[in-house]
Amino acid sequence: TCPSCEHRRGRRACPALGKAICSHCCGTKRLTIINCPPDCGYLASARTHPPAIIQRRQRREARLLIPLIRDLSPRQHQLFFFLQSLIDQYRPTALPPLYDVDVADAVAALAKTLETERKGIIYHHKAKSLPAQRLESELKVALDKQRDDAKVPIDKDIVIALRRTEQAARQAKEALAGTDTDYLELIQRVVQDLAAKSKPGVQESGQDSSGEPSRLIIPGS
Repeated sequence: TCPSCEHRRGRRACPALGKAICSHCCGTKRLTIINCPPDCGYLASARTHPPAIIQRRQRREARLLIPLIRDLSPRQHQLFFFLQSLIDQYRPTALPPLYDVDVADAVAALAKTLETERKGIIYHHKAKSLPAQRLESELKVALDKQRDDAKVPIDKDIVIALRRTEQAARQAKEALAGTDTDYLELIQRVVQDLAAKSKPGVQESGQDSSGEPSRLIIPGS
């Protein structure tokens, strides 16, 4: 009997538990409840051959994001992913809850404010919804610091990064799973990937901490 669920028959030798476990527990508890060692054969196989549903999701995500970032300059590329990280960090604290449309509204307002300023007119374009307004305020603080710290003008690059973020947030529902948070879920996975790749030994294997292959382009690659 599988020592993990104590129900199904154990068929896979688990090096972490030192006993045979069922395939269901092996697949669903891998690297979460069960602390799998890197040399586990089943872990290696899952990384090399991800489930078809994950592969399909990865292809949809790539079709959405890659056209939006492929022509960015290195600075714009960095700013784009900096924005995704800021939005992902802010999301858990957002009240009311944040939706893709709020993100699109917030970054569009910021972009329009900067575009107006570049024409010599100081005018604050305000986002429409309350969640968007609060996100806009958070992003503005971080972006203003980037502007202050930059050795060369970066307003144009920030505008481009904001507009590409707006496009991603507006297009995600149609391009991905059809929910109101498709974009937010996508950037959460992207940020997790980037964090995982910063850990020793992950860059070489091309895997993230969940055991899935890398999904998207890494900044600077």
